[in-house]
Amino acid sequence: MSGVWSPESWRSKPIVQVPEYRDAKAVASVEDRLATFPPLVFAGEARNLKASLARIAEGEGFLLQGGDCAESFAEHEADNIRDFYRVFLQMAVVLTYAGGSPVTKVGRIAGQFAKPRSSNIEKQGDVELPSYRGDIINGAEFSTEAREPDAERQIAAYRQSAATLNLLRAFSMGGYADLNRVHQWTLGFLEDSPQAERYGAVAEQISETLEFMRACGITPENTAQLATVSFYTSHEALLLGYEQALTRTDSTSGDWYATSGHMIWIGDRTRQPDHAHMEFCRGVKNPLGLKCGPSLDADELIQLIDILNPENEAGRLTLIARFGDEKVGEGLPKLIRKVQSEGRKVVWSCDPMHGNTLSTNTGYKTRPFDRIMREVETFFDVHAAEGTHPGGVHVEMTGQNVTECTGGARAITNEDLQDRYHTHCDPRLNADQALELSFLIAERLKAERMAKGRATRIAAE
Repeated sequence: MSGVWSPESWRSKPIVQVPEYRDAKAVASVEDRLATFPPLVFAGEARNLKASLARIAEGEGFLLQGGDCAESFAEHEADNIRDFYRVFLQMAVVLTYAGGSPVTKVGRIAGQFAKPRSSNIEKQGDVELPSYRGDIINGAEFSTEAREPDAERQIAAYRQSAATLNLLRAFSMGGYADLNRVHQWTLGFLEDSPQAERYGAVAEQISETLEFMRACGITPENTAQLATVSFYTSHEALLLGYEQALTRTDSTSGDWYATSGHMIWIGDRTRQPDHAHMEFCRGVKNPLGLKCGPSLDADELIQLIDILNPENEAGRLTLIARFGDEKVGEGLPKLIRKVQSEGRKVVWSCDPMHGNTLSTNTGYKTRPFDRIMREVETFFDVHAAEGTHPGGVHVEMTGQNVTECTGGARAITNEDLQDRYHTHCDPRLNADQALELSFLIAERLKAERMAKGRATRIAAE
């Protein structure tokens, strides 16, 4: 891909996975209004995230990226955001303390409103309507009115993102994330869970450590890292008119940044090298993600990497592997070997959700938790065999007490799915399952750290 880049240069390229608006003037009017709105995030924050990801690319640290499948206008309650944040903090604490690894925290939130679809049409009985593509585009209700793409929804998405970010920043910087509150993050419905007992043990060890540190004079009052966290936002850059409207020039560097979120990613369905989504993303300086699935050839991956990260900057690009538990063992090593042989600097992350979706005889889509766990295990096994760093995990999860993914310690069955199946799109891990997954990852990170330590000692001898 060559040529001069500009925020609108993507408009001359082929594009897929976009809605068909009836009123082009209305769309242009909305985009013009968005272009006058304040940025949602700032270039300096995106640079800080890139620096943190660069350390992971060099083998130090771990990326925890997670959140809703698709954010909803109808569920924008402060309690929902708080509960998601509490579970996310718990996962990060488990990974940091039990896994002995610094964790970069990136939410799928405050912007994750658009979803790609496998078909443009949804059929129920004899009725065919446009597919639901996320609340930023149309409504989930199966009606002609709801499924009509409406450009004004972009304004609502912006305002909800701004309000969500405001609350997240307050939680992150205002004392809620203080490690002295580590016992208070457990949700009420988790109190009788096996994961709550395991988490409680970790929290107790952290409390004892904090008491020791306090005795040594190290407190949240004089050490900000104990009382605050750096929390970043991310989403799939799917609706490019919205992304362009929120792309701004950084006053300090002169570079272009997408200010809709700190990190944006390109999905498995929109990564064609000569298409619009690649063209847009190659020009902004945010950290980028790229979904990598079974259909991606190793040589094509190098082509995509060179388009998105021509200067081979560490921290610029995260490769998010989403194969499915039955294909990851065969497909991932080929990509890793090619990237390693070509000397490309990337963060490798595991998305164990999207390759493990299936339909059930009860009419619900689900993701079996055992398959999710196996894909994560295999992801770590492959990296151990290849001598590379398993840098992160990318999950769809919620702080709500849902029954959407089968399995886990509470053994959710296909028949249980109907009890609390609340997702507007794809199945999400509930808090209990998310914590169970974090303990598995923590054990693997600890094993990797010990293996590195042994190798270092042997080399020194």
